[in-house]
Amino acid sequence: MTEVLSPAPTPDDAPEPAPRPLLDVVVPVYNEARDLERSVRRLHSHLVDQFPYPARITVADNASTDDTLAIARRLAAQIPGVRAVHLDLKGRGHALNHVWRTDDAQIVAYCDVDLSTDLNALMPLIAPLVSGHSDIAIGTRLVRSARVVRGARREFVSRSYNLILRTVMRAQFSDAQCGFKAMRADVARELLPHVEDTGWFFDTELLVLAQHVGLRIAEVPVDWVDDPDSSVDIVATAIADLRGCARVGWALATGRIPIVELRRTLGRQRLPGPPIVGVPHAMVGQMARFCAVGLASTAAFVLLYLLLRPLGAQLADFVALAATAVLNTAANRRFTFGVRGADDRLRHHLFGWGVFLFGWAVTALALLALHRLQPDARGALEAIVLVSANLVATAARFVGLRRVFRRRPSVRSTTAQAVTAPTEPSAS
Repeated sequence: MTEVLSPAPTPDDAPEPAPRPLLDVVVPVYNEARDLERSVRRLHSHLVDQFPYPARITVADNASTDDTLAIARRLAAQIPGVRAVHLDLKGRGHALNHVWRTDDAQIVAYCDVDLSTDLNALMPLIAPLVSGHSDIAIGTRLVRSARVVRGARREFVSRSYNLILRTVMRAQFSDAQCGFKAMRADVARELLPHVEDTGWFFDTELLVLAQHVGLRIAEVPVDWVDDPDSSVDIVATAIADLRGCARVGWALATGRIPIVELRRTLGRQRLPGPPIVGVPHAMVGQMARFCAVGLASTAAFVLLYLLLRPLGAQLADFVALAATAVLNTAANRRFTFGVRGADDRLRHHLFGWGVFLFGWAVTALALLALHRLQPDARGALEAIVLVSANLVATAARFVGLRRVFRRRPSVRSTTAQAVTAPTEPSAS
C-alpha cells in the first residue's frame, strides 16, 4: 500500500507575505539619531491613516557615525513596513540611486528626515504617477500657491539657483532642490545609471536628464517649514551645484548622455517637434572656447573686485566688470568665433558694452539684495553671489555673441556667387 503524502498543514497564525508595495518612501539620513525615530513614526502613521495603497518606508543610512543605523534597525524590527539599508559612502544622491535602482515598489519617492514638507502633499504627489499621467512628480516651493516659511537668505539662494537653471540649462521645472520627489520605478531604473552626482546636485541632474528625454514632470505646490537646525552648507552646496551644471551641460552638448537611445527605450521618440540630433561640432568647439574665455574673465573679475573692494562694493563691481568686458569681447571675437580684422569691430565692441551693462545691472541688483538680506556680508560671500549672478549674463552673452559674430556674406562674395551660379537655358 502506497502512502500518499499531503502538504503539511499551515498554521492559522502564520504571517502572510507582505504585499509588494505600490510606494517606497526613502528617507536618506546621515547622523540623524536625534530626529530619526520621531520622523519615521510620524511618516508611518500618515501612510497608515491617510494613504490608500500599500507603502513602505526605507531608511537609507549613508555612513552615519552616530547611533542612526542602530535606531533605523530597531524601528525596522518594531514597525511593519519599515526597513533599514546601510551604505558605506556618504551622499544623499548615492543613497537614493542605490535604493531606487533595486527597489521592487512601483513608485519610488523620498523626503527629507526633518519632514519640512507637509505630508498632506504626498497623495497629490503620487496621484499623477498612479494614474499614468506623469513619469516624475516634484514638490515645489516657488509657486504662488505654495506656503513657505524659511529665512530670507535661503529664499534668495534657492530662487537665484533655479533662475540660473532656467536661464542656462533651459529648465522647465520651477524648484529643483525641494526634498520631496517621486517617480515611476521603471523610469528610475533607466535614468539612474546616467546620473553621476552622489550629493545634493542629484535632484537637478535627474530632472534635467528627464526633461531632455521627454518625460512628463508634474509639479505639486507644497507647504514647507524650513529646519533651522539644518547642517547643509548653503555656499558650498551652491558652488558644487554650479560645477554640476557645467558638467551636465557639457555632457549633453557633446552627446555623452545617450538621449536618443533613452527616448527610444522609454517610448518618447515620437515627441512633437524636430528629433533630437547631436549638437554640431562647431558649436561644441565654440562653447568650449567660450567657457575657457569665461573662466579667465571670471578669475580676472574676482581678482579686480577684491583689489578694488576698499572703494565700495558697487564701484568695485562696476570697474571690474567694465575692465573685463572689453577684454572678454576681444578674446571671444578672435579666439571663440575666429573673427579677425577691423570689419565690424566697433559694432562688436558696442554689443559687448551692451552685454556689460546688462551684466552690471544683474550683479548690482544681486549685491543690493545680498546687503539687504545680510548687511555684514563681505569679501568671499560677495564674490560668490556676483559670480552666480554673472552666470545669467554669461548665458545671454554666448547667445548674443554667436549671433553678432556670425559671418555675414560680403557684397563681393554675394556677387561672385551670382556670377558663377549656372543659369537655366531660356525657353525658345
